[in-house]
Amino acid sequence: MQLTDTSALVTGAASGLGAATARALTHAGVRVVGLDLADGWDRGGRPDDILCADGDVTAAADVRAAVDRAAGEAAAPLRLAVNCAGIATAGRVLSRRGVHDLDMFARVVSVNLIGTFNVLRLAAEAMATTAPVDAAGQRGLIVDTASVAAFDGQIGQIAYAASKGGVAAMTLPAARDLASSGIRVMTIAPGVLDTPMMATVTPEFRESLAATVPFPPRLGLPEEYAALVLSLAAQDYLNGETIRLDGALRMAPR
Repeated sequence: MQLTDTSALVTGAASGLGAATARALTHAGVRVVGLDLADGWDRGGRPDDILCADGDVTAAADVRAAVDRAAGEAAAPLRLAVNCAGIATAGRVLSRRGVHDLDMFARVVSVNLIGTFNVLRLAAEAMATTAPVDAAGQRGLIVDTASVAAFDGQIGQIAYAASKGGVAAMTLPAARDLASSGIRVMTIAPGVLDTPMMATVTPEFRESLAATVPFPPRLGLPEEYAALVLSLAAQDYLNGETIRLDGALRMAPR
């Protein structure tokens, strides 16, 4: 599917994977609407080359407004939605501090899983109204973000792993549900990528994480995630699958 002269919605676009994806799409000739929390834009800045929207992925009204903005240009129909918004917390089911906080668990699942589904459903609704781009009836692509934690969840990642496992699990049924509308659904499961979250750790810890990656033995780059999004758009026969972007990493228990 060609992306030039189309529109895309990218969530979590103020930083990290979302910012890299928004930049790559803009360079590819795509009109990008980026959705993030207002304080996310305050920290990361509002790029001049994308349309910045304030909003929470768990709020239906916020997401619908961003989708409507992305779909509002007749000359650039909405063909792509990329779900990069997410949060991570640490907590064991049971530790010396007590039992895992239920509200914390619910918040992680709400943002990472329910927020992803909220964007998926509303973006699909808008894409389904567009004219198909080929004889097969293709209308668009939705790319979700899981994590290797969906498969190799570590100690303290119970909430994060559950939320990202849900994203991976809904990939195939979503692709099957949307097949009749000509909309593909793919998920990327990143390993240890050099995102703003990594800026909070020591250089020694960064090096130790990089050393766990078989090859290449380094942290992944947000730009590599963005390049994979562009590749998924170009490969029309990829559908209903989760792709690990992790250098063959398999996470240890801790």
